[in-house]
Amino acid sequence: MKLAVITDTTAVLSDDLKAKENLFVLDIPIMIGGVSYVEGKDLSLDDFYKKMAMSPTLPKTSQPSLVKLDEILTQLSSEGYTHVVGLFLSSGISGFWQNIQFLIEDYPELTIAFPDSKITSAPLGSMVKNTLNWAEDGLSFDDILAKLQKQIDGTSAFIMVDDLNHLVKGGRLSNGSALIGNLLSIKPILYFNDEGVIEVYEKVRTEKKAIKRLVDVLSDVTKNGEYEVFIIHSRAEEKAQHFYQTLAERGQTENLEIVSFDGVIATHLGEGAVAFGFTPIV
Repeated sequence: MKLAVITDTTAVLSDDLKAKENLFVLDIPIMIGGVSYVEGKDLSLDDFYKKMAMSPTLPKTSQPSLVKLDEILTQLSSEGYTHVVGLFLSSGISGFWQNIQFLIEDYPELTIAFPDSKITSAPLGSMVKNTLNWAEDGLSFDDILAKLQKQIDGTSAFIMVDDLNHLVKGGRLSNGSALIGNLLSIKPILYFNDEGVIEVYEKVRTEKKAIKRLVDVLSDVTKNGEYEVFIIHSRAEEKAQHFYQTLAERGQTENLEIVSFDGVIATHLGEGAVAFGFTPIV
């Protein structure tokens, strides 16, 4: 078996992982002020926040390129690959996953799987890393997919945003919920549900209480297994460190890492968001 993994730029990936020749990453453009950028190529994360702050309108994102994915599959076929796993941002926040299913039948010479990750960011990167490692360890394709599905089923993220308007204008939260939240200074805790859709999990009155509640939720959802846990933020280093210290006081820093949301996700969450993502070690 010669396996390739394809993902998108919302996945948090280490430099070592990005260097692997059997990993392919689809760009997701960010449109700011009528100009299209790709983070990591013609836009740094710092520049993204500067441009977002200066723009009179919120940035917009589009789906990864279906044409580019088709080109990669053609390339893989010509290079002797036999199996492909595509791991992309949740179908609950993007229509890309639904739009690519027909490609599986277009390449009968390849055994292709496009499981719905139902997540994004660091947990998605963990799935990519594990899939590549399992292939290197000699697992069969069926065993890889079984372990991957087990990881997907046990993965989620809980999020506290600083400004609900980004989620509203991006179509991720109703206008009514945003209006009430902003007027009453409510900090809603959002989460990825079982379908990979972002929903309101709980409404908390203040940010301090919301962070404490996030820590309690994390302790509860990870109490019966071993997990990788990621504190993920969008220009909210102080909140992320506070979150980390709170977990450290509880002795919960094993397999814990602080990372940043990429510009695509930060477009929809806004600056100041902090979250934790968790994914089981399988």
